[in-house]
Amino acid sequence: MDDRIEQAQIRIGRRFNDPELVRRALTHASIADTRRDSNERLEFLGDSVLGLVCCERIYSLYPDLLEGEMTKIKSTVVSRQTCAALAKQLSLEDLLILGKGMAVHKVLPSSLGAALIESLVGAMYLDGGLDAARSFLIPLLDPLIQKAFASGHQENFKSVLQQVAQLRYGESPQYVVLDEKGPDHAKCFELCVELDGRRFESCWGASKKAAEQQAALLALRQLGVITETPQGVVVRFEVLHTEAEASAGVEQGASAAGLIDDSEHDQPSPEPFGIGGHPSEPSGPGSPSGSAQQRGGGSTKATAKFATKVGSVRRKSRSQTAEARGESEPPDPSQLPHQ
Repeated sequence: MDDRIEQAQIRIGRRFNDPELVRRALTHASIADTRRDSNERLEFLGDSVLGLVCCERIYSLYPDLLEGEMTKIKSTVVSRQTCAALAKQLSLEDLLILGKGMAVHKVLPSSLGAALIESLVGAMYLDGGLDAARSFLIPLLDPLIQKAFASGHQENFKSVLQQVAQLRYGESPQYVVLDEKGPDHAKCFELCVELDGRRFESCWGASKKAAEQQAALLALRQLGVITETPQGVVVRFEVLHTEAEASAGVEQGASAAGLIDDSEHDQPSPEPFGIGGHPSEPSGPGSPSGSAQQRGGGSTKATAKFATKVGSVRRKSRSQTAEARGESEPPDPSQLPHQ
């Protein structure tokens, strides 16, 4: 026991005034005499301290960010997945004091590592105050905060796909469970995204939530909305300002204006905008953009109209849109590749 306490202090780089707090932080409920003697109460406290320090750093590092943007970054940085990764990074998982039923597992559930990080943060707070917690957390959190800010998605690929789906197709993506395997306490799920009559590549995840995020990432990859770099996945918001997207924007702006006019509802819906897309300048009097401008207000006005009408327009022209894009029937789920 004393060796675990000593090793924990070495690995986190802090010497505690009260080593009993370290022992409590390492003790899982499976071996504690009562749950009050486990690390659960410290976990509860540490979760709030972790959130506070993270919010302070985001507020300080990015003074121009709005509340919603800061919230997205925070939700990524203080997630259970991130805390579990920190426990692994610091090699803390093998220090957990577990009951016999938990100790037999060759690979511990990641939730135990996440809870351990939060418990140790709570212990630091009680032992040395907020400054002690800050000194431990800031070097760990700052790189994660900066990465989340730079990525443009904060690891929430479902949120990005929701934006793309609404802007391009006027509907929300559906997550379809294709298969599930394993015992109830360690079940894995195979999911795929269905969007606009199309079924995307499937994937496996250790939970439905994890599988949905990965399935959303695969769909975004197939839609050409992301790029992958050595630093991670980056949302290609700039793709909407490339020549290809600008061209698609011109056609969409013109057709949107036409579709809003009742006399032209028989025209098929063209390829839609991406996130933040804007039509380019007209290439001539006969160009689609020129047509939109002649209807009053130019491409900017057509774009504004399209933004408010996209849902109803896409629903009215669903069959024509699918035909125009030449999409095939969704593939058989059994033929989808596993990941």
